[in-house]
Amino acid sequence: MSNNKVNDPFSDREASKYDNPIPSREFILEHIAKLGHPATHPSLCHDFNLTSDDGIEALRRRLIAMSRDHQLQSNVDNEYSLIESSDLIEGRVQGTKEGHGFLIRENDDDIFLSARQMQSVMDGDIVVGRLSGRTVKGRLDGVVVEVKERKHAQIVGRYYEESATAFVTPENPRITQDILIEQFSGLTPKHGQYVLVEFLEYGGRNSAAKGLVKKVLGDFMAPGMEIDVAIHRYDIPSDWPKAVENQAKHIATEVAEEDKVNRVDLRETPFVTIDGEDARDFDDAVYCEKTPGGWKLFVAIADVSHYVKKGTALDEEAIVRGNSVYFPGRVVPMLPEALSNGLCSLNPDVDRLAMVAEISLTSRGKMRGFKFYEGLIRSHARLTYSKVAKMIDADLDDQGMELRDRYSSIISHIDDLHGLYKVLREAREVRGAMDFDTVETRMVFDENSKIDEIVPIERNDAHKLIEECMLCANVAAAELLLKADLPALFRVHEGPKEEKLLALRTYLSVLGLELEGGLKPTPTDYAKLGDIVRERADSRSIQVMMLRSMSQAVYQADNLGHFGLHYEAYTHFTSPIRRYPDLLVHRAIRYLIRGEGAPKVRQVYKVPGADKLKANKIYGYDHADMDGLGDSCSTTERRADEATRDVEAWLKCQYVEQHLGEEFDGIVAAVTPFGLFVELGGLFVEGLIHISGLGNDYFIHDPEHQAIIGERTGKSYKLGDKVKVSVTSVNLDQRKIDLGLVQNRSSKPKKRTEKSESSELEMQLAQLPPMELGGRKPSRAKAESDGPESLGEEATKKPGNRSEKNSWSSSKRDAEKQAEGKKGKKKSPRKKVSLNKGKPKSKAKKAEKAHSHAEPNKGNTIKKAKAEKTAPKKGSSDVKKKKPRKSKKSNAKRRSVD
Repeated sequence: MSNNKVNDPFSDREASKYDNPIPSREFILEHIAKLGHPATHPSLCHDFNLTSDDGIEALRRRLIAMSRDHQLQSNVDNEYSLIESSDLIEGRVQGTKEGHGFLIRENDDDIFLSARQMQSVMDGDIVVGRLSGRTVKGRLDGVVVEVKERKHAQIVGRYYEESATAFVTPENPRITQDILIEQFSGLTPKHGQYVLVEFLEYGGRNSAAKGLVKKVLGDFMAPGMEIDVAIHRYDIPSDWPKAVENQAKHIATEVAEEDKVNRVDLRETPFVTIDGEDARDFDDAVYCEKTPGGWKLFVAIADVSHYVKKGTALDEEAIVRGNSVYFPGRVVPMLPEALSNGLCSLNPDVDRLAMVAEISLTSRGKMRGFKFYEGLIRSHARLTYSKVAKMIDADLDDQGMELRDRYSSIISHIDDLHGLYKVLREAREVRGAMDFDTVETRMVFDENSKIDEIVPIERNDAHKLIEECMLCANVAAAELLLKADLPALFRVHEGPKEEKLLALRTYLSVLGLELEGGLKPTPTDYAKLGDIVRERADSRSIQVMMLRSMSQAVYQADNLGHFGLHYEAYTHFTSPIRRYPDLLVHRAIRYLIRGEGAPKVRQVYKVPGADKLKANKIYGYDHADMDGLGDSCSTTERRADEATRDVEAWLKCQYVEQHLGEEFDGIVAAVTPFGLFVELGGLFVEGLIHISGLGNDYFIHDPEHQAIIGERTGKSYKLGDKVKVSVTSVNLDQRKIDLGLVQNRSSKPKKRTEKSESSELEMQLAQLPPMELGGRKPSRAKAESDGPESLGEEATKKPGNRSEKNSWSSSKRDAEKQAEGKKGKKKSPRKKVSLNKGKPKSKAKKAEKAHSHAEPNKGNTIKKAKAEKTAPKKGSSDVKKKKPRKSKKSNAKRRSVD
């Protein structure tokens, strides 16, 4: 190489590493950039004056390596050029338990990442990638160019020692890389225990990830371990930073006398709290009185914004947490207990600061006026839903009479609340808000923190009474924010999307039902259909389909109304102890009451003598701030839902283990291409009957009818059908319960391995929670399907699924289509998904084998001698296999396609 022609600033480094140095990568990139056009290998050899065979070959290898590492790109003419920034795509990685993944983009289709590409990234990482073409299956195929942000600094998993090698298998099934433990921190975890690992090195194509054990969580089946694992797996903050602890130490146990002045004194007003028997914090109190023209409702909410100031350590930690997380038997609070169970809990017979909504309603339940102000209250009683239900029951029993006597001083106000509730329910029906009958359950635990039983929660008039009061306060707060034209967070629930509407209408048409409203149905149309099907035997299945058609509710700065509740504007005001969006709404209202330069609105009241507050200290948010906070709060809400759902699935698996082999009456709760999810009667737990266990037939998934149909026998299983099942196995690692049809028990159940062939979708659907109305903002990930939100202010959501991206079945579908095409057969409009019996056909078998060899291996996973994690599941297939031809050309063509 001639130095007078090539002035490589890194030549000394290259010379120290190689006997025959060539231009460095940096210089090659700089040179091609100066050329301004693609360059071939020979032209670059000429430019760099490389004439020896070794130099020419070394440059060829370097150009290939630079393309492999996405520093350069090459075309069909073997010309190398820089990767244009316009070709780069930023997104979030979503892994799958099969080893491949997807690059999730905000406003475009997801990009498939092969197992090879996933070797250097993990689920949740923010990366820059680019398209590399389309795969055989027609989806977008991509490569990772750069990792911009690592999601995981630490990870929870199980510790193993095998063949003098220590490693940790992550608990998150979307992360398939094991972490080598080569350095020891002094901790001595035992084989199989859960540990928390800190990453020292992330994995690459030719290297495993390495980590250091930072904490030993405990044994696999230890009581409460499921919650500790979920907290670390979902990165839920559970330890208070030192700054927060220091601030919490200075929080008094009682309200300071100086804080009581310049507030509306309502201590003589008989406010009461109504909550569940096991509630620990009481953030809302209510009072109602009859007026000549209707009703006056007072909703007092703990004044959290008085104690949690903007920009403090408490506030910053509350943003990170976003909301309290309610696990079965344990709570991870958004605020320290000194506030959540102390000063901001409206305990009976103590003075508490409150933000009060005073709402006037007509005799028909229509809101005709409201005002907000800072108040001082004293709860007169801590009541429970069951007590109030007994007190207001039309047919009073002895317990109800005794309770009315015990609370005689406030019973007239309870009756007024009940009277207002009846009016508000009628107004709700007139408004056309949706009201679905969903079954909520509660887990009862034994002394070892294991489920003793699961019982349904009776939703009585006391629950609904409080819900209607909270809805009134939330609507009033939303209208106030709109009148003031203030940047704020709204709870937005948009109408159903066209694709989901079509699926719902198709399903309803089979049942002879119709959803009115065309492409833009209203909540009234949904409510009308709900009333029609309420008394039907299949009403639950129909309501499930109606709920699945809904969009997800989110927090955002732009108000688009709430479809499910049929409100033009809606926000969350009533739970600032446990939801950060509510705290932001309280700050906005205090700013309108006492802020310097605040918009003038007549719906707020300031006590004369109360000091003005500087805007930047009390509020000071703009629209962009609210957008960011809305996204953050929606994310933490989803995180809490996923974590609690995971814990509940773990506990339910443990609970069902004691019922192995037992028979149950069940109801088909979901129909999928791979089988039926059945709810076990009396247990309130769902399990899967795999399609291979439905009988000796070719079964076809009919999504339009929500059914699986036997092609030969015509036997069908539909949503809502009653079936007799037995519990065949429980897989705690995958949170799965496998069931078998009782009439098919003559064949010995297959022994389920620790790692089965079930798809990612199957695993996620097995963890679906009870559905309620509304939910969260839809993600771009097709793995995250829309979920519902509750009819009131509370919301729980359904997890996401990626039904169209299940690689375990797509290659088989391709094989079937190709075989059909060769025979000239017309493709069936319905997808054939399983062949349960009979000998495998050779041609399809070869296609599957060729496909499996074509897939890259999951690199960087430490090989373990666990037969249960590697053994494939026998005896089932997901495609009706065609009789093969004995043509070598045909087989060669098939291999090239796969």
